[in-house]
Amino acid sequence: MTEIHLVLPAGYDDPHRPSGGNSYDRQVSSGLAGLGWTVVTHEIPDAWPTPGPAVADTVDRQLGRIPADRVVVVDGLLGTVAAAVLVRQAARLRLVALVHMPGPPGGPPDAVLHAVRLVVTTSQWTARTLVDRHGLPADKLLVAPPGTPSAELATGTGTGGALLCVAAVAQPKGHDVLFRALAVLSDHQWACVCVGPLDREPEFVHQQRRFLADSGIADRVELTGPLAGADLDRAYDSADLLVQPTRLESYGMVVTEALARGLPVIGTCVGGVPEALGHAADGRRPGILVQPADDQALGAALADWLDHPNVRDNLRMSARSRRAMLGGWEQTVSTISAALNLLAAT
Repeated sequence: MTEIHLVLPAGYDDPHRPSGGNSYDRQVSSGLAGLGWTVVTHEIPDAWPTPGPAVADTVDRQLGRIPADRVVVVDGLLGTVAAAVLVRQAARLRLVALVHMPGPPGGPPDAVLHAVRLVVTTSQWTARTLVDRHGLPADKLLVAPPGTPSAELATGTGTGGALLCVAAVAQPKGHDVLFRALAVLSDHQWACVCVGPLDREPEFVHQQRRFLADSGIADRVELTGPLAGADLDRAYDSADLLVQPTRLESYGMVVTEALARGLPVIGTCVGGVPEALGHAADGRRPGILVQPADDQALGAALADWLDHPNVRDNLRMSARSRRAMLGGWEQTVSTISAALNLLAAT
């Protein structure tokens, strides 16, 4: 093993600033150290969730302090605002881009992707997108899907009515679609807990609170804000079903986190969500996928779940089967470590 430099958004290790990208960066950083790498972390202020105007200069200064020819992994979010810096530094450093989301607004541009030595992606969907959209050769890509910590089976309620959504309350995550679907199901027995930051899109949150009140379901939908640790575990344990109405997702770590607890998922067939949901041993889906932004289809899937015990039983069995197939973070980190070893040796 040798020295590895990680250039990451400041706060990536703060559990109260939850995102799939931050969690992935945190696990990779600690995992590489656990495998014997000397990990040097360079945190870039004002880079997350929206990079500020000074980020490029900060990245330039941080990279400039790293000795030539070192292996440096850069979070792809920084490529959106520091492209010229990364392209220039790629001439003297062995740069690796860690891409959570391909293409604008969430990923690095072509110049960065082609300048770095290796591109690590978190899903097969992202890798395919980078090949199709950016013309990257497949041998320059490494797919290292997120790991899933083991967890106890959720207790739930047994009736199916405890719904859980885990995502920042923001337009791309589709809470408006979910709330429209739930409003039509006001005659059904359900309660929905939405776990996630409320400060990403304040106006959107305000609009959704007003919709919930106008629709008469505000007392059945709880917006908790971000939860972490034991509080998040309790939210999962109390749930019967994860609902993810997202419009955009490169993988969907909360999907596998739910499956690790035996919870079925009703989600959207976008990005890497079908990949994260996967299949049970018998080939069945441990959930239901609908088109994004389609509240009628989402409502129909929820009604099917709420109305039919046999649907719930079958999906629970499939979720428990899929649970046994999930890999841990050690597998993710080992995949990345092996590739970085090769890069360091060449």
